Amino acid sequence: MSHTTVITQEAIFVGANKQSQVADYNPNEDVVAFGASTNIALWNPLAKDGKGVYSTLKKHNKEITGIKFIPNSPFLVSVGEDSQINIWRRSQESYEIVQAFKDSDHSITALAVVNQNLFVTGCSDGYISIWSYGGEQEKFGLAHKFEVKSNFLPIALAIEQVDEEHNYLLAVGGTSPNVFVYTFVVSDSAAVENFTQSACLTGHEDWVRCLEFVTEEKNKNYILASGSQDRYIRLWRLKLNDCIDDSDEDESKLILLSNKQYKFNLSETSRGAISFEALIMGHDDWVTGLQWHPSYRGNGSKRKLQLLSSSADTALMVWEMDVESGIWVCVNRLGEMSIKGASTATGASGGFWSCLWFVDKGTNKQIILANGKTGSFRVYRELGEEAKSFEAVHGPTGATREITDIIWARGGEYFISTSLDQTSRLFAPWVQGRNHKTWHEFARPQIHGYDMICIDNINDSKYVSGGDEKVLRVFEMTNSISKLLKNLCDIDVVSESNQLPEAASLPVLGLSNKAANEQLEAGEDAQRQQDAEENNAVPEEKEDVLATLTSPPLEDHLQRYTLFPELEKLYGHGYELTCCATSPNGMLIASACKSNSAKHAIIRVFNVRKDYQQCQQVLEGHNLTITSLEFSSDGKYLLAVSRDRSFSLWKVSDESEGQFALVELNLKAHTRIIWDCSWAPANSYGQFFITCSRDKQIKLWNVGNDKVELVSVVKLAEAITSVSICKIGLFKNKLVAAIGLESGGISIYSVDLSDNTFEFKEVAKIDHLLTPSDRVTKLSFSNKIHDGQLKLAVGSNDCSVRLYSIEESIVA
Repeated sequence: MSHTTVITQEAIFVGANKQSQVADYNPNEDVVAFGASTNIALWNPLAKDGKGVYSTLKKHNKEITGIKFIPNSPFLVSVGEDSQINIWRRSQESYEIVQAFKDSDHSITALAVVNQNLFVTGCSDGYISIWSYGGEQEKFGLAHKFEVKSNFLPIALAIEQVDEEHNYLLAVGGTSPNVFVYTFVVSDSAAVENFTQSACLTGHEDWVRCLEFVTEEKNKNYILASGSQDRYIRLWRLKLNDCIDDSDEDESKLILLSNKQYKFNLSETSRGAISFEALIMGHDDWVTGLQWHPSYRGNGSKRKLQLLSSSADTALMVWEMDVESGIWVCVNRLGEMSIKGASTATGASGGFWSCLWFVDKGTNKQIILANGKTGSFRVYRELGEEAKSFEAVHGPTGATREITDIIWARGGEYFISTSLDQTSRLFAPWVQGRNHKTWHEFARPQIHGYDMICIDNINDSKYVSGGDEKVLRVFEMTNSISKLLKNLCDIDVVSESNQLPEAASLPVLGLSNKAANEQLEAGEDAQRQQDAEENNAVPEEKEDVLATLTSPPLEDHLQRYTLFPELEKLYGHGYELTCCATSPNGMLIASACKSNSAKHAIIRVFNVRKDYQQCQQVLEGHNLTITSLEFSSDGKYLLAVSRDRSFSLWKVSDESEGQFALVELNLKAHTRIIWDCSWAPANSYGQFFITCSRDKQIKLWNVGNDKVELVSVVKLAEAITSVSICKIGLFKNKLVAAIGLESGGISIYSVDLSDNTFEFKEVAKIDHLLTPSDRVTKLSFSNKIHDGQLKLAVGSNDCSVRLYSIEESIVA
């Protein structure tokens, strides 16, 4: 039974891939498409609600490396590491696939489009393919394929139609300091003819990463910009026919590298010449992206010719030529100040990977976008005329690797996710009026040195998390984040001590987030006092940057001001952690680690009230890695499921001492790995829990008189990877559970506990277009009704966190 209308996708959080050509803007539809893991994410940067990503397109099965809208057409081209080329057509608010094909079995590394009839791809096997539209099928087909030279990998492509006779110029950059220029003609039958290499432009000292053409309409000249890993940008001018200066043919005239012209024939009646125009210096690291001003229309326009560049030094620069000197100067610098010593040379992953530049037609204001190593987009909007200054505004954020765990706050108002991108992220609803809420990332409590694996709440302000290391860490929310959630989200965070640390930061040489007051005690306070005395001044208090925000934090704020201080480290495990769980009152923390033997397949319990001491009892019984742990809603039982196909149920015999008694170790609970488990809320019918497994089965179990009984089983068509029972309570005697599948599918089931058959019934199935494209790793229901709706947070291997709203009526 399917009710797609009662389930809506409220938010999608996903980061952009670290690729130079991974995003593009369509001015006709006001939409940005960018590669987010294996999906294409769609986002309207001009939307007033600031919602962020509103849809994802599924087709690729490996990371997307390039996306381009085909100008003056409804088409979108995407390419990826799966060597797949996909053509999408605009369909209402989204896009639908119209053509999919392959050229080889190698990753596609470069993409360029010129018009609705032609685009070019570069492949990791060194070959470059030209695809033209036409033929009897009226589809894109391979028109020409060539190799620049052996051992050359194409990284950047730019293509330009240089006259009305279908003469084209193709510039190729890659693992060589040279830019290779080719000319060819496309015939009426969509065939490529007269394909020749016309020039090899020398001057760069390292690989060429980006290329971009612009047309000067007045004199029909073209300028090619090339950006390189040598940190420089070079401009090359292409002149046609009568504009070519033939005085260099005088043998007595001195020819230098700077004024050398590369001359070639475009056709029998047309010729061209390329020469070096200018060298632009200013970046401190690789130049990763170039964009000419989108509304430049040659000398007849009031708009000067400007060039935007992005770099791994976390800078965005707008360049224009000084009229008097002819030197290209930087007129705007955006981005962030780079961390000293952090560069691609020292192994850093780079600041910005690509940039976009467009004009908001409604306000005629420029907007600059850049995506960086954290996956987030930086958005800068022009303030006033002539682009004297820009302001940073909100853009989409999200993880760049697989999501591993999700928990809701004890009150159900917000949730936190963990990811293999070594971050944990807090998401909450921004209240902008009585009935208008949009979800955003409000904090990044951990920016860790290890991949994050698991997380659970201790109380309203503290949580415990485990990374891909042997240590559990306990964190506490800061006062500044608490105030921010109160001001913008109307969420009250209650602390046990009624006093939260003011702020936190990561010390320069430290590995643990420290509270701001702790750092001052460690010597910073004395230094500040000394500096103040030398200047006869009073040491000023550190300003709370978040206190002045009237909208969700920007990426700069998230990285620098939203960390949580670390309170404790909990040791004891011998291998990487896999799961953790806390008791409902926050007194006990249970955790498990990876294992291939009974020695390490144990549960360790820590007592929060006793200064996080490890309890003397170690819970043994499993033979392989424990995959999930959960305490029952009344805190009486602890359930563990494992890769060894069994579950163990433990009764808390003495919570203050952390003593447990084994109720049952079911060695044949499932026939394959058990991936997850979930307890039903307390009710008058008994203690129920659900297990789900790779054997495609979900099973309902009842615990009565300390004995476990299997009461219901349902088998699905594929492996089940996650399960979450809604903890709010029973709905007309029914428990509600969400089931996540290996393919990314999500279904909602109910079980009527008043009926002795305990039959699983599928009451809703989330539409395929709205679900993740890869394995569901974690499902989590909020334990609060939000405006008559259930909230379901979903984490997936496709790197996305999704939030769904489900009408209560589905179980009526």
